[in-house]
Parts: sequence; structure tokens; C-alpha cells
Amino acid sequence: MNDEFRITIEGLADEYNQQAARLRETYGKLNELTATAQSDDRMVTVTVGPRGQVQGIELDPRVYRKLSPSELTQSIMEQIGVATGEVSARTQELMAPLVPDGLPYEELFGEGASFESFLPQPVDLPSREPEGRR
Repeated sequence: MNDEFRITIEGLADEYNQQAARLRETYGKLNELTATAQSDDRMVTVTVGPRGQVQGIELDPRVYRKLSPSELTQSIMEQIGVATGEVSARTQELMAPLVPDGLPYEELFGEGASFESFLPQPVDLPSREPEGRR
């Protein structure tokens, strides 16, 4: 192997190793994300994890005297939404440096994202006629 080729390969390997280290670091941070939201009246506190899963709900003991069941349900759901939105925003901040330039984050990870969005579009090849028919 000539020196120029070896230097090029070593440069590519170094770049790959740096990118892999950034991905591992980001993945570790993503797995540690949590967010806690508390209602204005401090009756309901909700904590969600890295993928928006509810990890805890704390209710002030006075909540049963102050809120009706439907108000309590609404307050819990609102705080889940607030905490999930915070985790989502922090996830986007962590992932932004890893998303290719010009590719919107929402296309990769948004509501309508799917595995197919990562694949190239199919190519239509012109049909080939058998040689005897020309």
C-alpha cells in the first residue's frame, strides 16, 4: 500500500472513530434524559423518561379535596404533555449536530417519520427490448 493511500485510509478511520465517539456520547445523554413538570397549583407533578414514558406521578394529598376527578385527569395529562415536550426539545438539541445539513430534524424523527424516509427512492430503469426486435 502506498503512503498516500495509507494516509487517506488512516484519516477516514480517525474521522469514523470521532463520529462513533460522538454518537456513543449522545446516545448516553439521550438515555439519561428526564423532565419533570408541575402544575401551577403544585397539586400534580409528573416525571417522564427519555422516550416520554411516565416514570412518576406525585399528587399533593389535598388534590382530592381541590380537584374533581375530571380536573385531576386533565391536570395529569397536561403535565405529561409539558414534560414530554421538554424531553423532546432536549432530544432535538442533542441530535441536531448529528443530523446532516439541509435535512430537517422533523423528517427524520418527527411525527410522520418512517424507516422508508432513510432509504433512497426507487430508480425506474428504461425497459430493454430483446435485441431481435429492433
